[in-house]
Amino acid sequence: MANPAPQLQPPPKPLPRTRTALLNPVAETTKETSRDTEQEREGSSVWRETAGEEDGREEGTTETEVSVSLEEPAGSSELEESLSEEAEAKEMAARQRELQRQLLSIQELVHTERNYLRLLQVCTVTIRANLHKIQPPLANLDSMFLYIEDVMKVSSRLLSLLDQHQGQLGEPFYLKTLCDAFLSLSTEIEAAYKEYLANYTNVTTLENSYKQKEGLWNEVVRVIKSSAPEVNATSLTFFLVMPVQRIARYPLLLQTIKKHTEPGHFAYALLEDTAHTAIALNCKINEYKRFREVADKYKKTENLTIKDKIVRLNSHSIAKKTARLSQFIKHETGIAPKLVDEEFDALEGFFYMLESGITDLYENVENFVHNLQRFLACRPEEFDLDLDGEKSAISYKEITTALRQWILPTFEQRMRSLIFRPLCALRDLLVGPRNLIRKRLDKLLDYELLEAKDSLSYEEQAVANTYRTINTLLLNELPVFNGLALQLLWGMLETFSCLHRDLASDMKQLFQGFAQQLPHSALDHGAFWEWAHAEVLQGALRLESLCRNVQDQLNAPIVQPLSPSSQRRLKLLTEKHGPGKIYQVSSLVVGSRDLDLSLGRGELVAILSEMDTRGDRRRWLVDAGGPRGYVPASKLLLYHQVCLDPPTSPHLPLPTNQDKVRRHSYAPDARPMAGNLHYFQVFAAYDFTARTNHEVSLAAGEPIRVLERQDKRGNPEWSLVEARGKRGYVPSNFLAFLPSPVVTSSASATTPYH
Repeated sequence: MANPAPQLQPPPKPLPRTRTALLNPVAETTKETSRDTEQEREGSSVWRETAGEEDGREEGTTETEVSVSLEEPAGSSELEESLSEEAEAKEMAARQRELQRQLLSIQELVHTERNYLRLLQVCTVTIRANLHKIQPPLANLDSMFLYIEDVMKVSSRLLSLLDQHQGQLGEPFYLKTLCDAFLSLSTEIEAAYKEYLANYTNVTTLENSYKQKEGLWNEVVRVIKSSAPEVNATSLTFFLVMPVQRIARYPLLLQTIKKHTEPGHFAYALLEDTAHTAIALNCKINEYKRFREVADKYKKTENLTIKDKIVRLNSHSIAKKTARLSQFIKHETGIAPKLVDEEFDALEGFFYMLESGITDLYENVENFVHNLQRFLACRPEEFDLDLDGEKSAISYKEITTALRQWILPTFEQRMRSLIFRPLCALRDLLVGPRNLIRKRLDKLLDYELLEAKDSLSYEEQAVANTYRTINTLLLNELPVFNGLALQLLWGMLETFSCLHRDLASDMKQLFQGFAQQLPHSALDHGAFWEWAHAEVLQGALRLESLCRNVQDQLNAPIVQPLSPSSQRRLKLLTEKHGPGKIYQVSSLVVGSRDLDLSLGRGELVAILSEMDTRGDRRRWLVDAGGPRGYVPASKLLLYHQVCLDPPTSPHLPLPTNQDKVRRHSYAPDARPMAGNLHYFQVFAAYDFTARTNHEVSLAAGEPIRVLERQDKRGNPEWSLVEARGKRGYVPSNFLAFLPSPVVTSSASATTPYH
């Protein structure tokens, strides 16, 4: 705005009139104003330069006229009127130029916003659709357009608010409309642009990955040029960088409008507030982007090998970790006070409690789904149990078939889609905050060491700023995360309850269809529950009896030969402790306390003491042929050795120099057989799989014929046998000998040996 002409005091002495004072300054000013107006129509940039030159020329003209006017006589009223008219005309012309500049600045903001939105629409609609047609498809193409829809939406709303008063564009009230529209959308502008700018680094990284493949990138450029030929763009970032530039241009445009607005304008204060809001928006967005960069840097989980960790070691890292460890020890020992933040400590405690709950729920749901799959895999109704004549069995078969083919698979599918998969995603989201909390602790230790210093270096100041950034980020974001995670957790639990309620409803509907076919369906409510209670108790007793019988069968002694290592251990323990101290382990023993032994079923031990050092007779001290320790007394049975010397048989001659064949068992009623002459039938005691062509496979309980009791080298641990018409070697301790009485000797001569 041009400065008004200065008001000068008349000189004490009159000056002679000249022709210059008789010139019409108003006419000259009118010509200059018309000339300036024509230049303003040519464009705002050219007009501003011309206006500056005219301002300088006007100032020079004013000085000339003032200097000339000093020569005029003091009492001339005509000269004063002329100067007053000239000043008013110049002030009016300057005001008109400022209004014209203000109008052009407002038009520039609206026009560039409209063009900006149009180019974004071309990019996100036309170019994006054509890029999806490229084969092979571009990887992660949609991630390049994240949050750009929100930017376009807020820009479109701003234009719609301005277009409602498009007819007032040249009026003073339009400036108030512009400011009100921008201020009303400031929160939405910040929310849209801060997410887009924080993700823009990923956009450039992804585009650079496309450029690594020359053929693919050439196809992308061709699609961009054909989709938007009017802009001559050669990359996607030509369009995607526009929001980054636009948010930074709002303060400049508003400052330009403010520059050409008079302070006395009724909307000047509102315009000033709008310009400050635009600057504050940029500051907040930059701060948010910086927070996001720090969070992305430290929330990642690095899976480093030992080699990578060693490579990272240097004097700086060792000194830093040593200082942290020293500060941590000082905190734990109370040597140095710890910086306490009660607000953060409360948030951290709630986060870890929430993490524990989510982890437990995930494990429980995973086990539930796994057990449900195992239940569905077992299909007893498919087997023929010869119960076709019973209505209960038929109804049970139909009900079970419906459960396994319709109700339970649907329930499992809903469980996976509505609970298990969201729970997996929520568990994965816990990694980022957890890593940030741990990194904050490390940075806190560094920050406490720096607090004691009077002056900080550039690197130390960066460390302190990093701690403040992480701490502020967690204080701002962790409550939001905790709230959302808790809300999701409650939603999953509610969904879990709803799924089970639907399952119960489906099963009730299914059973109602078979209610009339099932027995006891005509009973009243009380009698039915009495019958059901009695049946459940009876079934529980039968199940308990069955389990007890199975346990007795599992713990029953099994007659089986000892392995060579067990024979050596038996001989060693017998010679050292005597046969009365030898016991055999009846079931698997897993040590759970100090000095406890872990032993397998069938192992031999010698009893050293029938109580432990505290006098507990439930734990016995045993010698396992080397290690000594405690074993539960309930899992030990006295071992009985029964010797049986089979007589010489024409079918199974025994070498004179071979040790007597022994059968070992802990059955107390086993006794040597006496009476008539015995044949010994030979059976396979265990399954054996042949590993070479010289061996033969056996099945447990299969009768075999022994050809030789040793191999060709005289080793008695291997026997040559014949089974199913095949001959080969098998381990001797895999054979079981059972006596068979023979009535007459003639019969023994003719009975084949098995």
